[in-house]
Order: sequence, then C-alpha cells, then structure tokens
Amino acid sequence: GTLSVRGKLLTGIVSSAKAPKMVVVSREYPRPTPKFKRFQRSRSKVHAYLPPCVDVKEGDEVRIAECRPLSKTVSFVVIEVNNKDGSGN
Repeated sequence: GTLSVRGKLLTGIVSSAKAPKMVVVSREYPRPTPKFKRFQRSRSKVHAYLPPCVDVKEGDEVRIAECRPLSKTVSFVVIEVNNKDGSGN
C-alpha cells in the first residue's frame, strides 16, 4: 500500500483478528511500582489496520507502526509478521 508511517514502532501479539482489515495487538510491558521498588506486568491493547498484502491470525507476533488516524481508534498499521503463532522459532 501507500500508507505513510511516522512515529512509534511497536511489537506485540495479535489477540483478535475478527474484524475485516483490522487487528487488535496486545502488548505486555513492565510498569514500575515505586512503593515496593518492583515492577509489575501491564498489558495494553492497540488497534491496527491490516493491509491486504499481510496475512496474520491470532497468536502471531507482529510489528506495527504509527500512521495518520484511520478511524476513531485506529492509528497504527501492521508492517510485518515477526513470528507465526508467537513462537520463538
């Protein structure tokens, strides 16, 4: 496609691919808890546009890039699939 990207590059696991041309990517990251001087795992969901040239399904690890707002919740686009099914192979 000809969708220009700018800004953040993120990686995550596809948690939902039910909507046409759109996926939900779950990201897990450590968030500091100052009181206990430890980190806790937090999750965030990012909605991303799925171009027709990229084929993904739930569980795949993907790389997404920020683009112009495409809808109310979609401001990212899938640019590549890192690992099928999220396995490290």
